[in-house]
Amino acid sequence: MKYTLKQLTVFDAVASQESVSAAARKLSMTQSAVSMSLSQFENVLDRPLFIRQGNRLTLSHWGRWLRPKAKRLLQDAQQIELGLHGQQIISGTFTLSVSQTFAEHLLPQLISKIDTDFPELRIELTIENTEHVVDGVINHDQEMGIIEGRNDDSRVHQENLFEDHLVIISSTFHPYANLPIVNMAQLEQAQWILREQGSGTRHIFDGAVHGLIENIDVYKEYESVSVIKALVKNGIYLGCLPYLDVEQDVKNGSLVILPTPDLNMTRNLALIWRKDVGENPLRSCIIAEAKRLVNNYKKRQNLS
Repeated sequence: MKYTLKQLTVFDAVASQESVSAAARKLSMTQSAVSMSLSQFENVLDRPLFIRQGNRLTLSHWGRWLRPKAKRLLQDAQQIELGLHGQQIISGTFTLSVSQTFAEHLLPQLISKIDTDFPELRIELTIENTEHVVDGVINHDQEMGIIEGRNDDSRVHQENLFEDHLVIISSTFHPYANLPIVNMAQLEQAQWILREQGSGTRHIFDGAVHGLIENIDVYKEYESVSVIKALVKNGIYLGCLPYLDVEQDVKNGSLVILPTPDLNMTRNLALIWRKDVGENPLRSCIIAEAKRLVNNYKKRQNLS
């Protein structure tokens, strides 16, 4: 072949960092060595892989076409190297981005299980809202994501992991707290504390009330679930959060779930990854462990 794995590695690093200097730091190479390797790679392919805008490099049409194929080659090369050196096949680094609900309730057990059973597998983790998780997967910043709700980008494969539902919550002293049913007119009159735009929770809520409530009085928006719960517990606001996030608060009597039969807010926690990245044993391992964890959680819920 006319190109080398080193050139593919440099190309992928520059694509990720959008900067030769940042890629050089990531690869522990000199900036001139990265520039030379990238220039040689483009000359060999006879295609411009980047559009240069000052110090920033963004992928050209050819670069976007090449990147998923380059990542597959690099992943295969890593597995070959590990196998030839007698290391476990489940070994190396895997990038994962998850949304808040999974991170809060199921992620610690998943990481603990993987650390115990697969000590050579290292997960580089980020916690974001659903929109940012999807963007990270699409842009190759993350190899896999776990999101709340749906993703409609055709480049992304989605596999449902766990069904959850959102609930409307209030304090125990809110005027609606003891009502047998809360209707849409009453919800429209309330003040709300909600998750931020771009979160899976907010997307499901907005879709559920669309056409039923003309104007929602959103007092504040927060990324933090704990902040939303604290404000609802101590104020006159309503909130909307996943049942997983409020289950213990409802059981200990600090929050009330309002009966809103007109709202359907079922959603899925789902695994996502790019369709064009090919098979990856590390991803398959994490998926299997995540499914096992969710199945065990469901069994415990049915017993409780």
